[in-house]
Amino acid sequence: MIEKINIITSSCIPLPQENVDTDQIIPARFLKAVSREGFGENLFRDWRYDKNGKPIADFVLNNPAYSGKILVAGKNFGSGSSREHAAWAIAGYGFRVVVSSFFADIFKNNALNNGVLPVVVSEPFLSNLFRHIQADPAATVTVNLEAQTITDNTSGECEHFEINPYKKNCLLNGYDDIDYLLSKKPAIEAWEANHQ
Repeated sequence: MIEKINIITSSCIPLPQENVDTDQIIPARFLKAVSREGFGENLFRDWRYDKNGKPIADFVLNNPAYSGKILVAGKNFGSGSSREHAAWAIAGYGFRVVVSSFFADIFKNNALNNGVLPVVVSEPFLSNLFRHIQADPAATVTVNLEAQTITDNTSGECEHFEINPYKKNCLLNGYDDIDYLLSKKPAIEAWEANHQ
């Protein structure tokens, strides 16, 4: 089971860099682990810490002014290798939503499979959102998965986003692929009983 998502209103962490690849999200040296535990601690590891393990003060995750369940990222987030560990790290840190104007397809699917909602918005919406968050770190965004809308609560601007209907159903119900199949067990058993 994954944590259900329906309506999330949260402050945001802004990461305006474009073309953030999966090696920047979770460096390759951390890929040896086979369980999902602990990946959040190493999210953006080489941007968050120097070679001695000391936090880099000007990186946004080390700035106490910013917090929240929503990561707002620049265009082309999650490019590069197909490592699912990148989605594990995003989820492990506590993000439930990542907002960008474009996601790499494999990262997008990995995120959905791991309880993280990738929301694609227009470039102007993203630009305004960055401006509002940087002006006021307490600014919030509301993501409504059922309605497939994202609202910048500073301006009231709202956009519709697309999502695969099956993945939407899974996130609304807190299902991974196995949970979804198990939820259909009564219907499968009924069909089998009627078709012997």
